[in-house]
Amino acid sequence: MKIKEVVNALERFAPLPLQADFDNAGLQVGLTEAELSGALLCLDVTEKIVDEAISLGCNLIVAHHPLIFHALKCISDQNDVQRTVIKAIEHHITIVAMHTNLDSAKGGVNYKIAEKMGLENLSFIGTEQMVDGVDGGEGVIGSFSEPMAADDFVLMLKKVFEVECVQANELLRRPIRRVALCGGSGSFLLNNALEAGADAFVTGEMHYHEYFGMEQRIQLAVIGHYQSEQFTNEIFRQVIEAQVSGAKCYLTQVNTNPIIYL
Repeated sequence: MKIKEVVNALERFAPLPLQADFDNAGLQVGLTEAELSGALLCLDVTEKIVDEAISLGCNLIVAHHPLIFHALKCISDQNDVQRTVIKAIEHHITIVAMHTNLDSAKGGVNYKIAEKMGLENLSFIGTEQMVDGVDGGEGVIGSFSEPMAADDFVLMLKKVFEVECVQANELLRRPIRRVALCGGSGSFLLNNALEAGADAFVTGEMHYHEYFGMEQRIQLAVIGHYQSEQFTNEIFRQVIEAQVSGAKCYLTQVNTNPIIYL
């Protein structure tokens, strides 16, 4: 099979037109007509990820975050992005990114987060659209079958997402049943979460001033950008294995999170 068969399967699941205007999802480096030797699935593309692909004999890397986000004016050894591009080209490795299109797609990143939390009756919040028969939306809202106390809610997030520290506002003094969420940098959907009647809002990043005035209105829980999207690899694997018979898929063993908690 050819690399383009994997790429086409991913783009059918999360069409590129679903991506945000600022994004650069899709083919990043390499050729798609080559025969597939294996696909390495990851969140970020770094030199270590390319080294891992080489060691596994993979000539395709499927990532969530684009390696090339801003235009490259030259390709040398000036920074980590350029060095990674060079190494991938030298070893004939194709790099593809499924970013905000996968965030938005039904069954995509936000749906996976909700699944890990045990939320039911999911629907979109924020701007919604349909592309090539695929529903998309900026965030997701769902409900627990049984309400949960705020402290138990935070403990659940720490366990499920292996988070060392959850940034939260004042603990809510009412049960949490309805939860809105957006992986990564999702604080732009906070007002949408409030309007949808969410008891809690979960995301990867928020700014300091966005916490003010939310006391007892909604439980904020910020779990980290990497942590919120870490299960994206599972989506890649599910799509590829279901639609491209025989494709070898490997989940990366490299933790690319640049943030540590001391």
